[in-house]
Amino acid sequence: MNDLKATFHKYQALGNDMIVIDPAHFTTPLDPSIIQLLCDRHFGIGADGICFGPLQNADLPHEMRFFNPDGTEAQKSGNGMRVFARYLWDAAYVSEHEFPLSIHGEISQAKILEASAAQIATSMGRLSFNSKDIPLVGEAREVVGEKIQIGDQGWHITAVSVGNPHCVIFTEDLAQIHTAGPHLETAIQFPERTNVQMVHVLDDHNIQISIWERGAGHTLASGTSACATAGAALRHGFCRSPITVFMEGGKATVTIDESWQASLAGEVMPLYRGTLLPDFLNAISTPN
Repeated sequence: MNDLKATFHKYQALGNDMIVIDPAHFTTPLDPSIIQLLCDRHFGIGADGICFGPLQNADLPHEMRFFNPDGTEAQKSGNGMRVFARYLWDAAYVSEHEFPLSIHGEISQAKILEASAAQIATSMGRLSFNSKDIPLVGEAREVVGEKIQIGDQGWHITAVSVGNPHCVIFTEDLAQIHTAGPHLETAIQFPERTNVQMVHVLDDHNIQISIWERGAGHTLASGTSACATAGAALRHGFCRSPITVFMEGGKATVTIDESWQASLAGEVMPLYRGTLLPDFLNAISTPN
């Protein structure tokens, strides 16, 4: 296995630590079991997810895929996109301060906001509250402050699609995320599961949130969660754009225009580069 390429890069964005695997420098095929092991904090590298790319695709620029630590593939990751944008910059795949990247067939624009490339913004697409876009069971409708029942607990939720599903609850008790998150993520009302956020409105331009990510559990930050919660706060009339979203891992700024197109800006930091060693490569390359 010594002839295998096995270089990886590690970044963090607002406390979301992510592995970047460039297929040009990593030849072991990724499957769910390998992804789980790489993300494991005791038996692997440890991460909140894997950014895989750039992929060779003539139709999509700088294409990436994002994998959750449980091995499932995400439709979108806001912090993952910003981490990937920073990697494209660091690895000299791009030289302009504004450039496109793509995930799950959708093209976004990335922007390096300062000379050090510590602050990066990405366009996040159009927010939708329509149940068919999220998806949520039942007839087509906007899901804004709707009550759902899970066991003996009722919740007033606002559901948002940012290219992936979100369930937003306004409350001052953000610690509820630890008990409510697992139940809401897998509620039958969400056929594709959902990300969950508890939101406390601070004022008309600032909110504080806690996050339960689909496929990852409690997490310190999430770019799509920041966009979803900012959009929900705007839709309810609690806030005005731009909105600063305070998360356990740091803060991000979400800007939403009149057509509900969102952009996300925040810090990204490179941590280290490494190479997987032969014993580990043998372990992940040998069938059980």
